Amino acid sequence: MSNPVEAAPSPVDTAKVTNRRVLHFDSIDQMLSEVDRLVESERAGKLKHVGNWTLGQTLGHLACWTEYGYTDFPLKPPFFIRWYLRLRKNSWLYKPMQPGLRIPGVAGGTMATEPMPLDQALPRFRKVMERLKTEEPPVPSPALGKLTHEESIAITLRHAELHLGFMVPS
Repeated sequence: MSNPVEAAPSPVDTAKVTNRRVLHFDSIDQMLSEVDRLVESERAGKLKHVGNWTLGQTLGHLACWTEYGYTDFPLKPPFFIRWYLRLRKNSWLYKPMQPGLRIPGVAGGTMATEPMPLDQALPRFRKVMERLKTEEPPVPSPALGKLTHEESIAITLRHAELHLGFMVPS
């Protein structure tokens, strides 16, 4: 007799999630405090995920995208896309990111989404965020071009607000 195989849950359309939290961070330290709260909730078995990713996967994703500013970005968008995004630079830096956006031509809509255990993702995340506090990323954004240190921090905080909002602690 064979065992029934459970179907994997269907991916959540993150553009339509209504119970995600809308976060706003003014500093890296404020973001790190929220991550500490989420980690505590996760370790207590009380963290609710209203998106598609685990907390470890989310922190790994955020860490990787921040690391790209110190290494190199694997994407080279076409001129028209760069031109359009640079026209909207202030929106990307200072307004909330919209859930459900996908990078055209990239499988899954974004990069660095591999499952990652929390105990592996958390130190990687903390290390790059501590670096970002004091060291300006030298690599220009493929979408927004050369960013100041403050702009690099701002885009990182907006990115974290988006993804961490899909984690609901209790």
